[in-house]
Amino acid sequence: MSDKLLSVQDLHTSFFTDAGEVQAVNGVNFELDRGEILGIVGESGSGKSVTAYSIMQILADTGKIVGGRILYKGEDLATWSEKQMQGFRGKCCSIIFQDPMTSLNPVFTIGSQIIEAITLHTDKKGRDAEARAAELLTLVGINEPEKRLRQYPFELSGGMRQRVMIAMALACEPDILIADEPTTALDVTIQAQILELMQSLQKKLGMAIIMITHDLGVVAQLCDEVIVMYAGSICEQGTADEIFYNPRHEYTRGLMRSIPTADTAGTRLKPITGTPIDLLNMPAGCPFAPRCDNAMKICIHERCERMEINSDHYAACWMNVKTGLEDGSLVLEENGKGGRDNG
Repeated sequence: MSDKLLSVQDLHTSFFTDAGEVQAVNGVNFELDRGEILGIVGESGSGKSVTAYSIMQILADTGKIVGGRILYKGEDLATWSEKQMQGFRGKCCSIIFQDPMTSLNPVFTIGSQIIEAITLHTDKKGRDAEARAAELLTLVGINEPEKRLRQYPFELSGGMRQRVMIAMALACEPDILIADEPTTALDVTIQAQILELMQSLQKKLGMAIIMITHDLGVVAQLCDEVIVMYAGSICEQGTADEIFYNPRHEYTRGLMRSIPTADTAGTRLKPITGTPIDLLNMPAGCPFAPRCDNAMKICIHERCERMEINSDHYAACWMNVKTGLEDGSLVLEENGKGGRDNG
């Protein structure tokens, strides 16, 4: 059996509004292996969550996948019926949403909501389902699980509600767990506990995780592979070590400069200036160019194709072409495009 659980190929997702077509995801490509933790990083509006919702096919009514393929174990999810997708959601792929208070139904007990997920996607019913629900709460570190099953969401703390959401996502032991900003609404101490819990469960259950976040600290702690998104596109992709120690896109470098470290103590951090691009009016060139301190004329008029930095690292930035031409590692071919000088 192939280790490739998920393969997203040239994914395009748009939202059709009265103002026009919002191109939320533009040509996203990545693969997810069994047991891998993939981080998707970017600021609000970069297309991170829409990519996840496209995989789950839970887009808003105005949203539509307009191009590309999403393969799960080699099968194209776009060809699946809604009934098949209902089986896929929860049993094969689960999602933890950003805010547990709005994701949990306030008028039903914790137990009824977890048991519903168990009975829908497994053969456990009645007392067996209730026992499984209590077992899941224990698994995610909630004390007195039988008591918690009878409580309502408002009776639990934010950290405990997020643990309940993780328990629900794990109810069917899915192959893939998508965590959409799972620690945003939590304080720093609880964030660390939730991340440690997810890492422990991933090793215990062997599932793959897609971690969607704007927090590079989370990525550094958890992820094997990292995708950096901007304006619906992947601008850089590689191993966590490559992204953190050798960033090769100006947007990624900007994100790194905005992180407080021991070396920057007492100095003012440098934020990325400007505002994100209007997705209704995508530019011909690099979407980050208006905010980039090193933007060149070509950045404004032409978008850079994905360039191989090494076998574990890719970036789509004209600065790599400029640097390569200057140090001689890149030579221009007759068609004007660059080619690596491997000699």
